[in-house]
Amino acid sequence: MLLYYITDRKSLAGTDAQQRSRLLARIGEAAHAGVDYIQLREKDLAARDLERLAREAVRMVRAYSATAKLLINGRADVALASGADGVHLPTGELAASEVRALWMRASERAPVIAVSTHTIEEVHAAATHGANFAVLAPIFEKAHTDVRPVGIDALRAACASTLPAEFAVLALGGVTLANVEACLAAGAAGVAGIRLFQNGDIVETVRRLRALKHI
Repeated sequence: MLLYYITDRKSLAGTDAQQRSRLLARIGEAAHAGVDYIQLREKDLAARDLERLAREAVRMVRAYSATAKLLINGRADVALASGADGVHLPTGELAASEVRALWMRASERAPVIAVSTHTIEEVHAAATHGANFAVLAPIFEKAHTDVRPVGIDALRAACASTLPAEFAVLALGGVTLANVEACLAAGAAGVAGIRLFQNGDIVETVRRLRALKHI
C-alpha cells in the first residue's frame, strides 16, 4: 500500500517559525515511519521561500529514509533546484508528459510525477501522459467544504478501468483509519491525506495502515 502525506504547516500551532519547525519535524517523522511519498504543499509561499523550505525538507527526508520521496506541489522548477524527487501537478496544470520532458532537459534523474484528479477521465489522462500515480479526490465528504465527494463507486470504477500496470490510483479526501479498508477494497493502491498523517502519532497511524496491506 502506498502512503502519501500532504503537508499543511498552517494547520500546526505556533508562530510562522514554529509552524515551519514543526512541519520539518513532521516530515522527518513521516519518512522515518515509512510513508512512501511526501508532498510539500505550501502554496502560499513565494518561490524563494518555498525553495528554502524544500531544501530543508529534502535533508529531513534523506536523513530518515532511504526510500521516501519528496514531491513539490506545482513547482517543477523548485523541485529541481532543491533536489526533490518530483512534482505533484494540480488539476489543469501542464500535462505530466510535458513536465517530464522539461525535467529531463535539466536533470539526468527521472522525476516522480503525481497528478490531482477528480474524474475517471482525468485519471486516464494522467496515466496516458506518463504520470507515476494519480490522486483521486475527494472520496468522502469533508467538513467545512461544499465540494461534493466523488464517492467509492467512482474510485472503484477508476481502479477497475484499463490503466498501465505501473500506474497507481490513490484515494484522497476525508480518508481516515475508519474508512481506509473501503478504499483498498475498491482497488486503491494506497491513500493520501493531510490530517491522516499530520495529526496524532504517525508511527501508530502507519503501523495500522500497513496492517491492512493484505486487502
